Amino acid sequence: MRNAIVDELAATGATVTVSDLYQMEFRPVLSPNDFGSRKRPEYLIYALEQRYGYETNMLAPEISDEVANVLAADVLAFTFPIFWFSVPAILKSRIERVFLSGPMYGGKRLYDLGGLKGKRSFAAMALGGRRHMFGSDAIHGELETGMMRHFFQGTLGYVGLSVHQPFVAYHVPYVTDRTGRR
Repeated sequence: MRNAIVDELAATGATVTVSDLYQMEFRPVLSPNDFGSRKRPEYLIYALEQRYGYETNMLAPEISDEVANVLAADVLAFTFPIFWFSVPAILKSRIERVFLSGPMYGGKRLYDLGGLKGKRSFAAMALGGRRHMFGSDAIHGELETGMMRHFFQGTLGYVGLSVHQPFVAYHVPYVTDRTGRR
């Protein structure tokens, strides 16, 4: 999915930056080491240290590089498998470490006033369930406004991103090359 999205965007002349968290070996743990120096070294309040680290250019390089990518983007596209009704842990951690308190959200800076207002977001998700398992009367309920609401509204919308309808690849572990190409 990622390669198809990159190819389609590049074909339109867009500049595409890919952050492959696994290839980058992105560290999925919040840590005091995320900051070169801290305002309160004796006690870690992560959101406040994010603000201070951003203001003083003291964020860890893997975080500041990703912050720069987010701030430079017009569109943020996320591709991931759904694990246990959510995004993979490494993506959740990237959001926690890169969607910074202060420049991206905080105080009255949320939703339509969020720091990423004016930018768009899109998700392409893969899951093992079949299409009929999702919907108002289905076993799992609605996917976009139910199971994944925390991601679309509570994460992307929260920081001001406009959220486009996702692409969902259903039943992926069981799709053969022949059926997947239809």
